[in-house]
Amino acid sequence: MTSRRSLDLAALALLTLIWGSTWAAIRVAVRGVPPLTGVALRFALAGVLLLLVATVQRVPLGRAPYERRLWMTNALLTFAGSYGIVFWAEQWVPSGLSSVLFATFPLWTVLLAPLLLPGERIGWRAAAGVALGFLGVAVIFSRDLMLGGDRVVVAAAVFLLAPLLSAVANLLTKRYGAGVHPLSLTALPMLLGALVVAPVAVGTEDLRRATFDRASLVALVYLAVVGSALAFTVYYWLLRRITVVASSMVTYTAPVVAVAIGAVFLDERLGPHSLLGAALVLAGVVLTVWRR
Repeated sequence: MTSRRSLDLAALALLTLIWGSTWAAIRVAVRGVPPLTGVALRFALAGVLLLLVATVQRVPLGRAPYERRLWMTNALLTFAGSYGIVFWAEQWVPSGLSSVLFATFPLWTVLLAPLLLPGERIGWRAAAGVALGFLGVAVIFSRDLMLGGDRVVVAAAVFLLAPLLSAVANLLTKRYGAGVHPLSLTALPMLLGALVVAPVAVGTEDLRRATFDRASLVALVYLAVVGSALAFTVYYWLLRRITVVASSMVTYTAPVVAVAIGAVFLDERLGPHSLLGAALVLAGVVLTVWRR
């Protein structure tokens, strides 16, 4: 039991470091690559890599019940929908603040779990955590976003749809994906998500204005290989071992890394309202997921 718990904690720590760094990587990538183009390239590369791994390991694909439905669910909600919003919004929303806004993911998980997972109930602690977390988001919006201008406010408001979409996909994966291999939950959905986003990117983005500079491309490769192929495979492996709420804890540990990287490397500064709001969001999530 101890070794199993240590392995689970090690996986959470690895995801914290990886996903804490991806917010800054997205911020760098969208400076030279249009956002939807970046999403399509990121998940196309990651999906091809994982499909090769699945082929070498002879992982059965598409045989388990609901498996093909989960491909479409994760493709549309997580990789096309949620990350399409994230890439678009991070053109204006700082990476540290983005990670904090995405930390509402566990709150959505607790709210939606009784609807999507049979037997789940919301206790007073979870309800209080949800209220505290959304109070934190309101505090963040109160001043610092206003100082960034209307575009930042709109982008941050739209950004909040990303954790909602991810929470729905995560709960459906937990409910129906018990017998599905983690590589199946990542490789095919990523490729399908890239195929969904690609024509939208072609039709809405002007690639002639893209620079595709070295920093953007390095960031994009890092997002594909480490932030997607490795991280999501570990995450879906972990989701089979622990509760869906416990697995979502990584979204409130990752902002610590994200804010530090943004401050050191991207010269991002969060004002007092943002810091207070972030503290409330993280406190709300801790209260929500805490179990004696």
